[in-house]
Amino acid sequence: MYDIKALYEAESIEHAVQLLTEHPGAQIIAGGSDVLVQIREGRRAGAELVSIYGLDEMRGVSLDEEGAVRIGSLTSFSHITRDPIIQKYIRVLGEAVDMVGGPQIRNIGTIGGNTCNGVTSADSASTLFAWDAVIELTGPEGVRRLPIHEFYIKAGVVDLRPGELQTAVIIPRKSFAGYQGHYIKYAMREAMDIAAMGCSVNVKLTPDKSRVEEARIAYGVAGPVPMRAHSAEQAAKGRAVSEETCRIFAQAVLEDIRPRDSWRASRALREHIAVVLAERAFKEAVRRCGGETDEQTV
Repeated sequence: MYDIKALYEAESIEHAVQLLTEHPGAQIIAGGSDVLVQIREGRRAGAELVSIYGLDEMRGVSLDEEGAVRIGSLTSFSHITRDPIIQKYIRVLGEAVDMVGGPQIRNIGTIGGNTCNGVTSADSASTLFAWDAVIELTGPEGVRRLPIHEFYIKAGVVDLRPGELQTAVIIPRKSFAGYQGHYIKYAMREAMDIAAMGCSVNVKLTPDKSRVEEARIAYGVAGPVPMRAHSAEQAAKGRAVSEETCRIFAQAVLEDIRPRDSWRASRALREHIAVVLAERAFKEAVRRCGGETDEQTV
């Protein structure tokens, strides 16, 4: 049984903002893959819900006037994976969200729900961090945009103000033009499992493919929120594409990550996994960029 006090159906983004303002304790529901489970478990018993599922204006992937990739917050994971714009410019994001749950979850789960949960294990989050994504929020005071690292405040908490809803995830053109990336999810089993750690790397090489112009790396479950490993990024910048650079890059992540012990994995194991994943993801990102380390083992 679902203990729901009231369900309000938003007819537009403006109407959703109005409903959230009129019912300050209400919870947004879109796909419902998380919210309904929480209600059934009693964690949100007696909840008021504002459904935004019917707002098609918040679905789909497009290029805006500045060439940025705009992903409506109601876009499902399966749609993102198959979308030609994602396939052309940010294929790694489609690969990352294709690791969420099973087919049924990917058909109903949304990119907005995945990020608004604020959990560090979200498969989309580390890749969005690595691509310097921007979160678009719409509320009573209008539209505001903020970098994704500012959106995540602490474990399970994001910067959503009263009456606001997330309307889009935006990846600026400068963040993906000339880059290729790779995401690796480490879990206790291969299917239908939460990540014990996720690692996303993207790389931009010099025109002759001999040096790393820039590398970005982000993790899920390496801290209370998804996070970048800036020390590794600086360690690789400007270096020759080589096995040595790969090792230096991977070892440097230990300067930034803050994993914890849990029943899924110990801190020591997570630190070891972080280094291994960084090395493998870096090599594959370099390969996709047209470069080649001394030894290609992914």
